[in-house]
Amino acid sequence: MKTLTTTPLAAGLTGTALTAFAPMVWGTTYVVTTELLPPGHPLFAGLMRALPAGLIALAITRTLPRGTWWLKAAALGVLNIGMFFPLLFVAAERLPGGVAATLGAAQPLLVAILAVAVLRQSPSAWRFAWGIVGIVGVGLVVIGPAAGFDLVGVVAGIGGAGTMALGVTLTKRWGRPADVGPTAFASWQLTAGGLFLVPVTFLFEGAPPAIDLNAAVGYLWLGLIGGLLAYVLWFRGITSLPVTSVAVLGLLSPMVAAVLGAVLLGQSLGPIQLAGFALALASIVAGQITPKSKRDGGVR
Repeated sequence: MKTLTTTPLAAGLTGTALTAFAPMVWGTTYVVTTELLPPGHPLFAGLMRALPAGLIALAITRTLPRGTWWLKAAALGVLNIGMFFPLLFVAAERLPGGVAATLGAAQPLLVAILAVAVLRQSPSAWRFAWGIVGIVGVGLVVIGPAAGFDLVGVVAGIGGAGTMALGVTLTKRWGRPADVGPTAFASWQLTAGGLFLVPVTFLFEGAPPAIDLNAAVGYLWLGLIGGLLAYVLWFRGITSLPVTSVAVLGLLSPMVAAVLGAVLLGQSLGPIQLAGFALALASIVAGQITPKSKRDGGVR
């Protein structure tokens, strides 16, 4: 009987495609936040996205951290979830979606910098250059002439990109315990991030808002699809693919947001936006390529 095998190239493409699903789903956050969720409760939105999904995954896997992984999981959960979610929602509420998305697009560039400082990788002009191209591309796609720059929103957008970049880099450095699957790994971080958000949410926002049918649908989407499923695939990708290649996939999020804005909200995509799409796509593709000199040196 002939045994079917998967080539390394096919396996790599499959892993990249599955990982890319996460930022594509996150691209729906802007539409869901503005069209379905009650305004003025970004912390509660982050809490609802993280904690229920984390507890469900924890109940399914029945796997708890051991030893130093209690502290590591808590740190990653706070960076990737607990701090990132509220900053994301604050930026989404206080800035036009395009401005918030462009600030978030700085994440691949920050990861490239952190890869040098934290992972001891050699500086890569290739990564830095394409990281800048990606920011420019996303900016052309989503920033319109009427874009506003609320200071709190800008700080939240930059802070969100920074915390996520550090979380991604540390996730790559620490890896994942050999006997722990991606679902359990995601459950630790979603639960830790959600628990971090509980006191913060009630301290700054007080009682939860009224939840109507639209809000319930929005929270379910963000929690189960944008939270649980997306983060399982995202953390799986971080531990199996080069960290800079994973980070640049995050550019798909604002691009999906722009497409949804055009399809659902009647926003236009002109020649400038299309040129931005081309630049962002080129940056994503380039981010999956390791230049020959780097491959020969064994650094990714």
